[in-house]
Amino acid sequence: MASNEAMEVNDSNGHSFGRVKQRLKDRSKKVAETKEILSKQAVQTKQILSKQVDKIAKQAEEHERFINKVTHLLGVLGFGGFCFILGARPQDVRYLYCLFYVIFVPLRWMYYRYKKWHYYLLDFCYYANTIFLIMLLFYPTNEKLFMVCFSFAEGPLSWALIVWRCSLVFNSMDKIVSVFIHLLPGLVFFTIRWWDPVFFGAMHPEGTAQRASWPYVENKSHLWTWLFFVPLVAYAMWQVLYFLIVNVLRRQRLLRDPEVMTSYRELSKKAQKANNVWWRLSGLLGDQNRLFMYILLQAIFTVATMALTVPIFLSYKLHVTFQILKISATTWYGGNFLLEVMPRQAMKKIEMQPIRNCQDGSTPENQVEDQD
Repeated sequence: MASNEAMEVNDSNGHSFGRVKQRLKDRSKKVAETKEILSKQAVQTKQILSKQVDKIAKQAEEHERFINKVTHLLGVLGFGGFCFILGARPQDVRYLYCLFYVIFVPLRWMYYRYKKWHYYLLDFCYYANTIFLIMLLFYPTNEKLFMVCFSFAEGPLSWALIVWRCSLVFNSMDKIVSVFIHLLPGLVFFTIRWWDPVFFGAMHPEGTAQRASWPYVENKSHLWTWLFFVPLVAYAMWQVLYFLIVNVLRRQRLLRDPEVMTSYRELSKKAQKANNVWWRLSGLLGDQNRLFMYILLQAIFTVATMALTVPIFLSYKLHVTFQILKISATTWYGGNFLLEVMPRQAMKKIEMQPIRNCQDGSTPENQVEDQD
């Protein structure tokens, strides 16, 4: 009897174990099926979004002239409104910047995705702007984070406007966004540093008494730590991540499609065409080491511009002069683009139009008749 009972218990235990095992198999199968369905839905959603972006971009190209006129109108009005707010309510400039970022950066991603320029959004300026947004929205009174952001904004981002010749052209949304991505952060931190004593005065190291003077400046070692050394470490982290993503993880993707643009591809292409100083410097160690030289030159540029943020942080007059320099440079480059570059582009379009018409089956003579 005892042996029979033991056998029954073993049978029931084995049966229970089999059922549990079967349930686990069923659950794992359901999980696998769910994952497969979700991945298919994600691919379909991505394809739908890509098609919509392509459709919008093509429609925009078809109505380019009208869009340029509207963009010019909105650009002038928007820049005028921004200047008014900068003078009337400088404490609200940071909220205007946050609104600008959350609206135009996603739109830029869609446009750049269509153009195969989306790797530009991995550049340092977007990395820095994301940190700015986090600081302004979630850690507005964190003094050390503020100084790191100040170094980014008035260091590499601001000097990039001048060195890379960013043009303030009101009929080009792409150029306006490029200028504002580099220009607005510096203006935001300028207003906080000098024109908003309540906001800046709320920043103080933990465990210390409230500040009694304005402006308050820590000792020089403190300034160099948080305006130079710590930002350099944050920059080095970005550089490592960028290299791993673009030059390691996505290397094969870039090799397969030469139309996909990155900052290095764009700059090297322009530098080679112009045979300028940047192309000659990047080739000092040979063509095979141009990428390394590009990273090195960018690092030297970053170190130099971050070092300049210390005197800018300490001097109101120097800081005001720097703001005027940045705006003047972008406006000058914008005038140069309108008066020299755009006419050349228009002439090229006119020269290419007869060729396109011939390819479509018409002749240049027919085109002239149609124009008349």
